[in-house]
Order: sequence, then C-alpha cells, then structure tokens
Amino acid sequence: MPENPVWLDNAECCPSPNCDERAADEQISLLVIHNISLPPGKFGGPWITDLFLNRLDPGADPYFEEIANLKVSSHLLIRRDGELVQYVPLNMRAWHAGVSNYCGREACNDFSIGIELEGTDETPYTDEQYRRLVDVTIEIMEIYPAITPKQITGHSDIAPGRKTDPGPALDWKKYQEMLREEPKHSV
Repeated sequence: MPENPVWLDNAECCPSPNCDERAADEQISLLVIHNISLPPGKFGGPWITDLFLNRLDPGADPYFEEIANLKVSSHLLIRRDGELVQYVPLNMRAWHAGVSNYCGREACNDFSIGIELEGTDETPYTDEQYRRLVDVTIEIMEIYPAITPKQITGHSDIAPGRKTDPGPALDWKKYQEMLREEPKHSV
C-alpha cells in the first residue's frame, strides 16, 4: 500500500486485494469507463463487490462458475442509484483494463483509473449515475491534472474486439456536456 493511499471521502470503502503498486515515476493520465452487472443484466445485490473482493460464490448463479476465480477490480463503482463504492486507492494500480492500448501505449492499468457503472451496454444509465460520474470525474481531474476530458475513454476503445463496455448506452455527449457545465469543485 502506498504511504498516502488516495481514498475518496464520499465513497463506501471496500478494499480489494486485486491491485498493486504503480511504478514510482508513473503519471496517472487516463480515466477508463466500464460497465458491469452480475449476474449479467441484473442490478443490485452484493455480487460485484463479492467479485472484486475474491469472495464470489460460484454456486449462487451458473454464470458465476465462469468468473468466480477471476482476480479483477476497478477503482470505483457507481451503482444505479448513484452510490459510489471504492475498491482500490486511486494512486494504486487496479486490475480493470486487462490487455489494452491507449494511443499506442500498452498496459493501461499502469496509468489509468477505472470506473465501473452498474449497467449493460444496452441499458440506459440513470441520471443519478451521470451526476455521480461527473462529480467524481471532476474530483479525479483535480487530483490528477493529466486527466482532462480528452483523456477519458471507454473500455471498448482500449480493448477493441475484446470488450464492448460501456456500450452504446453511455451517452458520451451528455457526459461531456455535463462536465463542461459543472463548475470545478471538490466533491
């Protein structure tokens, strides 16, 4: 754990073991938006947290048998009601992007922060999720100024052909407009 782990005050803290130290000279410069629902297409429940904390019960759903042994976690999760959960300190490397490339640079976990939206590629995200996503994005940009609105991307953009999230359900135009309209402030 880094000397000063960066936890957000307004997030429920659920520390995941699925992370490690970033290189000492690594600049955090990318925000990656994902989506997740467990079981697929279903919202609510403990399953996302259980997956990120390596305690997912493979017998709870047939799909869980396939994924129960994965060692993954994003930094943050925004639930359907806008609740924010943090699994990994922002200054640590979370295991969220997998094999990835951003503008010719491999291994996006090294220099990015991952935010999961509880949802699917085709299910519209809620107004509460957009509001929370904008607030947390602004807070992250204040902490890490190398992340600008142009340094925000989807998982599908850094892992094309392998990943499709956050899918067409994410209204990128709405998100970017809300970011421009929101006065800079700490959340």
